[in-house]
Amino acid sequence: MGLLARAGFAWVKWKSRRGLREDAAILTQDAKHVALLIGVRGETYAYWYLRRQGYVFIARNYEPACEKGELDLVGFDGDTLAFVEVRTRALAKGRPALPELSITREKHEVLVRTAHAFLRERHVKKCPVRFDVVAIDHAPGQPPQVRLHKNALHPKA
Repeated sequence: MGLLARAGFAWVKWKSRRGLREDAAILTQDAKHVALLIGVRGETYAYWYLRRQGYVFIARNYEPACEKGELDLVGFDGDTLAFVEVRTRALAKGRPALPELSITREKHEVLVRTAHAFLRERHVKKCPVRFDVVAIDHAPGQPPQVRLHKNALHPKA
């Protein structure tokens, strides 16, 4: 595990020690903007968390040229190319929100189609791939809770 990954995650963890929605300034924004900002913070938190776990990323927020969809994070975990979907949700009355269960069949199909487009565009022929999900529960005033599910989705939707 590299020094940069440890330092990056330590900084992000410290910044989110009071939750992903700590700034009073964002409370004045509309709900959609706040949700987008929390999602971006969740993806940043997941990025540094996974870097600390040894992932080496080659793309963030990949969108294919001709198709609908987005891959949050794409990187190598050892020799395996991992397509990572990050899901961030607020805790519901102190219970886990289980954001990993929010991936619908349609979202799954879009992820698989987008991953195929990524492999075609980058001319990747023979490489083991998998789909991981990072679930982040957050609550105001508390640090985020992270769960990594390796090989959570099957490439055949």
